[in-house]
Amino acid sequence: MAYRYITARALTGDVLAWDLPMTDVEFGPSLSAAGTFTGSVEPRLATLVREQVDAGDTWLYVERDGRLMWGGLVWRASPEGSQLQVEAAGPGSYAARRHDLHGNLGGRGPYVNEDPCNVIRDVWRYLQEQPDGDLGIVVDDTTSKVTVGTPADRYSVDWWEAPVLGDVVDDMVQVEGGPEWTETLAWSGEKPQHRIRIGWPRLGTRRTDLAFTSGVNIIKPVSVEYDADEAAQVVIGLGAGEGRNRRRAIDAVRNGRLRLEHVLEVASEKGEDRLTARARTERIARQVTGEVTEIVVRDHPTAPIGAWQIGDDVRVRVHDEWADYDMWSRIVSYQIHPGSGESEQAVIQLRRADRFTYGGGA
Repeated sequence: MAYRYITARALTGDVLAWDLPMTDVEFGPSLSAAGTFTGSVEPRLATLVREQVDAGDTWLYVERDGRLMWGGLVWRASPEGSQLQVEAAGPGSYAARRHDLHGNLGGRGPYVNEDPCNVIRDVWRYLQEQPDGDLGIVVDDTTSKVTVGTPADRYSVDWWEAPVLGDVVDDMVQVEGGPEWTETLAWSGEKPQHRIRIGWPRLGTRRTDLAFTSGVNIIKPVSVEYDADEAAQVVIGLGAGEGRNRRRAIDAVRNGRLRLEHVLEVASEKGEDRLTARARTERIARQVTGEVTEIVVRDHPTAPIGAWQIGDDVRVRVHDEWADYDMWSRIVSYQIHPGSGESEQAVIQLRRADRFTYGGGA
């Protein structure tokens, strides 16, 4: 497979390099988080390309056989020995570096019974309407049946706290049954078009056409993790406030096993509904034991690299002297290691599909 690394100015899109020579590359997207990229510029060219990877002002794109696979902003380009180490993150990372300076996203809030999908869009509208902040990112028009904020407990973004805009997006994802997001891009004419994909009731789907199996396309030994330190049927969520005035939410079930408890500290959480939702999400996740959390796969007809998406449920089968594991698992992030033939690999992070519940009953 032929890979190409392209860089361009963040605000104008003017191309700086059409084929930047890079080695030791690793890149990929994530579920409800910014994707990541790391790589090195070849030693003999490192001093010549500093302007082509200007940290904080440069897009970096990965193209595979003409298809854009990933894109993000360069945040670090630092010499280490004879190499230039480059680190980038998806466009979602930009929201983590911006703040609300006007309050309630430029007067769009406070929010009462609002669709969290709309709040996510308002974040991007606000940050891109500020001077020198427009990256041309398109946000999906997805809607949900979930709401955030009540007449008694409005969701406000207070300018005097200089809130991080990425934290507002995180709040919307944490709403019980709320949306998920990820980053995608594709060629639009001669320029890449970035998109924030919003999924509700979920991103991805159950893929009966793909499978990851030890001895077939899983190429490294896999451990099935059984970790009771992470298990709990009772989660106590502690939010904002002190002493008797501190917000608290408890989510608990009985499942015939020894009672285990976990305290979830969310000191910044003021909303009762959001704290309750976070406690429930945490409890559901901590009830699962026995899990494959990461696999290394090769390009294979049963699951070609690039065929899956963030959020997809895939069948994972591990058969060895320690385990006989066959479980639906959800892709929450992955990193592709470019190469040709057997050297091209993907490292996929997974969570068991039964850790998740979705709004709308999906």
